[in-house]
Amino acid sequence: MKNQRGVALSGLLFWSVVLVLVSVLGMKVAPTYIEYTKILKDAKATVAKVGPDSTVADVRSTFDKFADIDQLDFKASQLDISKDGGKIVIEFAYEKRIPLFWNVSLLIDYKGSTAGS
Repeated sequence: MKNQRGVALSGLLFWSVVLVLVSVLGMKVAPTYIEYTKILKDAKATVAKVGPDSTVADVRSTFDKFADIDQLDFKASQLDISKDGGKIVIEFAYEKRIPLFWNVSLLIDYKGSTAGS
C-alpha cells in the first residue's frame, strides 16, 4: 500500500486560525507603527527646517504644520524640545492601546528622538 501524503483537515484548520489571528493583529498594529514613523519623520524634518537659534514656539509651530500635512492627531505640545551641543533635539513618548477582543487589549509604548540624526 502506498503512503498517503497531504494535509489533514485538522492541521489545515489549525494553521488557518493561526494565520487569521496573526493577520488581524498585524492589521491592528500596522497603522499605529505607521503613525509613529510619521511623527519621527516630521520631528526630523522640523529640526532640519528650523535654525539652531529658533525658539521653542517656532519649533512647535513648524512641527504642527508638518503634522497637519500628514493628518496626525499628535500635537506639538507632547514634544520635549531641548538643545544638545547647539543642536535642537526633539523627543517624544506616548502609549497606544489597541483593543483586540472582549476586554483584552495590546499596549505599545512608542519613544522617539532626533538625537541620532
